[in-house]
Amino acid sequence: MPIGVSRFSADYARLVTDRVASDRILTIPNLVSFVRLGGVALFWWLLFGAENVALAGLLIFVIGWTDWIDGYLARRLDQVSRFGTMLDPVADRLMIASALIGGLIAGVVPALIAWPLMIREALMALITLYLVARGAGILKVRNIGKWATFILYGAIPTFYFAEAGILTSIAEPLAWTTGVVGLALYWYVVALYIGDAKRELGELESRPSH
Repeated sequence: MPIGVSRFSADYARLVTDRVASDRILTIPNLVSFVRLGGVALFWWLLFGAENVALAGLLIFVIGWTDWIDGYLARRLDQVSRFGTMLDPVADRLMIASALIGGLIAGVVPALIAWPLMIREALMALITLYLVARGAGILKVRNIGKWATFILYGAIPTFYFAEAGILTSIAEPLAWTTGVVGLALYWYVVALYIGDAKRELGELESRPSH
């Protein structure tokens, strides 16, 4: 079969399957996202129940750097769903928020890093809720936003490792460096998302009413 035809067939099959699976909840990618959500509860137990800062930091790292798995499986298995597109970022946001709030309470993550990140998360939540309330839908995730998240998923657990005494002389300056870079990118992306939100609202208002 010619390459062009086979590619068209594959794209068409993917499109059809996506339409069928778009409203499904019980999919393999969504199961992965649920497992990552369960990791949030485990994190709190590790940090304050078992009082194991090192394992709590390791869990943050693992959950953060496996973020791509559910999205990859959704595309690979043709199981992209509306529920999954909402569940995946929720798992990310809950993990980051837990790592920051828990880190502040335990004295692990510096306030200069934690508070600006939490304020940013609250601002993005408000923007998202406003868009949904207006019927504009959810903003498309930007690649630079993904990079910022990955950097922070490296920085935040590194603060935990430093607090646990694991290569502190290396971990602490590395955590501060990556934390500041990730924080700057995170807020830069907010400016981009605000622009995206304005465009979404503008397009919504320009649509003919029925």
